[in-house]
Amino acid sequence: MTESIDAIVVNYNAGYLLQTCIASLHVCPVVSKVIVVDNFSHDDSLRAIQHLPGVQIIKNNKNFGFAAACNMGIEKTDADYLLFLNPDCSFLPGTMSRIVEHMRADSAIGMAGGVLINPGDGTEQAGGRRAIPTPWRSFVRAFGLHRYANRWPRLFYDFCLHDELLPGAPVAVEAISGACMLVKREAIDDVGLWDEGYFLHCEDLDWCMRFRQKGWKILFIPDAKIIHQQGACSRSRPFFVEWHKHKGMLRFYRKFFRHQYPGILMWLVTFGVWFRFFLVAGYYLAKRMLDKL
Repeated sequence: MTESIDAIVVNYNAGYLLQTCIASLHVCPVVSKVIVVDNFSHDDSLRAIQHLPGVQIIKNNKNFGFAAACNMGIEKTDADYLLFLNPDCSFLPGTMSRIVEHMRADSAIGMAGGVLINPGDGTEQAGGRRAIPTPWRSFVRAFGLHRYANRWPRLFYDFCLHDELLPGAPVAVEAISGACMLVKREAIDDVGLWDEGYFLHCEDLDWCMRFRQKGWKILFIPDAKIIHQQGACSRSRPFFVEWHKHKGMLRFYRKFFRHQYPGILMWLVTFGVWFRFFLVAGYYLAKRMLDKL
C-alpha cells in the first residue's frame, strides 16, 4: 500500500538553506509535493526555488507566526501524511523512507521524527526526543537538579533526553521537535490543527501534548538523521525570538498545568519564566555592546 506524503516548509529569511532543504526533499521519492509558506521574508530565499517542479509557494504579506503558517500549508494538501520541516533542515539519503516505514507499521502512531544532528560533527542536538517540560521538570533543569536523577530518577527526571545514549530501536516518546515531524492526516483530523495562539516556540510541545491526550503514539526513530542548522533563521533577531519563546512557555504552562499546580506555584512559574527572559535578554544586550567595542 502506498500513501501520499506532502511536505510543508515555513520560511522566514532562511537564505540559501531553503534551497538546500528543498533539494533534499526532491530526492525523497516518497514526497510528492512541497508547500513553502513564506512569512514575509526580506531576503532572496524564494528566488532559487520559485520555478522548481512540485513546489507551491504561499507568500504572506506579514509574519503570521509558525503555527498559523503550518495551518495554511495544511489547507493546501490532501495527502495521507504531512511532513513539517524547518527550512534549516535537510535529510540524509533514506531518512524519510525509514520514518514512513515505521509509521506504517503501527496504526496507533500519529507522529514521528528522527535525530536532529549538527552539521559537521554529526552530534545530536536537544529537542529531537524529549519528555514534556512540566513546570517541575523545568525547575529541575533550570537549577541543575537533573544531576541527581541517577539517585532519585522519578523526582529529578530530566526532560532533555539527548544526553542519554541513543536507543537501539524506535521508541515512543512524549515529544519531538517541530523542526521535523511526519504526521498522519487521520491524526490531525482527530486532534485538530496547530494552536495559532503561539507565535514561535512551544507550539510543537502543545501539539505533542494534544496527540498523546487523544491516545496517539509519538515515535522517535534513532537511525533517521536530519541535519539541522539550528537557529539559522532566527539568529538575526534574538530578542524577538526570546520574547515569543517565553510567551509561548507561559501559554503552554497555563493551558495544560494550571489546574494541576496550586495558584502560588503557578505564580512562581510565571515569575521564573520572565526572570529567565530578562537574564537571556541581558546576555544578548551585553554581547551586542561588547561586539561594538
